[in-house]
Amino acid sequence: MSRLGRFRRQSAVALSAAALVAVAACGGGDSEGAAAPASLDPSADLSAQKLTVSNWDGYMPEDLPAKFKAAVGPAVTVTKHATNEEVMAKLTAGGDSGIDVAFVSGQFAQALNEQGLLEPIHTDLVPNLKNLYPQATELAYDKGNYFSVPYTWGTTGLCYRTDLTGYTPDSWNDLLSPKPALRKKVTMMATERWLMLPAQKSLGFSANTTDEAEMDKVKTSLVEAKKNLLAYDDTTFGDRLKSGEAALVESWDGWCPTDQPNIKFVVPKEGSDVWVDTMVILKSSKNKEAAHAFVNYILEAPNHAWAAQNILYKVPNEAAMKTLDPALVTSYPHLAMTPADLLKQEGYIDLGEAATTYTRIATEVTAAK
Repeated sequence: MSRLGRFRRQSAVALSAAALVAVAACGGGDSEGAAAPASLDPSADLSAQKLTVSNWDGYMPEDLPAKFKAAVGPAVTVTKHATNEEVMAKLTAGGDSGIDVAFVSGQFAQALNEQGLLEPIHTDLVPNLKNLYPQATELAYDKGNYFSVPYTWGTTGLCYRTDLTGYTPDSWNDLLSPKPALRKKVTMMATERWLMLPAQKSLGFSANTTDEAEMDKVKTSLVEAKKNLLAYDDTTFGDRLKSGEAALVESWDGWCPTDQPNIKFVVPKEGSDVWVDTMVILKSSKNKEAAHAFVNYILEAPNHAWAAQNILYKVPNEAAMKTLDPALVTSYPHLAMTPADLLKQEGYIDLGEAATTYTRIATEVTAAK
């Protein structure tokens, strides 16, 4: 998978789903009071059903649809979306989008569910849910996995050159206010949620804060930090590290090139985020049994392990993670992070109408002189 394709996925989380579907909920998706889903037919002829799956480019094996058809029966057409916003526009336009299964980030799944657009997960049709870690049911946007099934998860931190920093960074302040020798040798992300994250955490705020006073302080911190930056960089920071142009960068765990012996990744002591990409089934789908079968097929250990092996993201599938080559985990130590340690970080939820505050601040910060 191309790194650019991965950036397109992550850039999508910049804008709240509510800005697209006019949802104003900020409390997380615990599905309190959710009714039991109406039953589906477990004996349905799956070969008579056809699926359309929307996913990011390179986010699952190209031969998976053919293998699924051979193993389970339904034909699968894959459509690609570059961002969450793109697929959300299709799913919320009204009527039947024609999409049966969509891969979206967790807070977007939350917003879709709050609009009544998602089919509850029928656990009897997804027996491979047993492969997931128990912690996979504790995600902030959908506690209990009532309307979504997690596909990949991870965190954000500091990626650095040990030979160029001269010390071991352990704080977001190492990025926001770098030592003199590192000025103009650090990069941060411009994508809204990740642009805000270092300042939010260094100030002791939530990554989901909607408090205007707190966000004003975040803006002040980021404007001050800008004068020390080499660049805002969401795509090539790993290459900048390898070339020596940068010494310290903000990075998603799977993007830190720790296969290089002089490059390391650390989660800052102030804490960080938990981002999750999920699979959801649309209520408008006329092929719900096949859609559940598809999700179940993804959760088979060899199929789900592909994401960790090729995208270099952790997957919330215990059976899959146990199959990883130890050499891969040695090269990319973040793959060894336990679910318990990952969930010590803060999960993203939909921001509701407060997304406009994040957009405004991001624009003002990146435009500041």
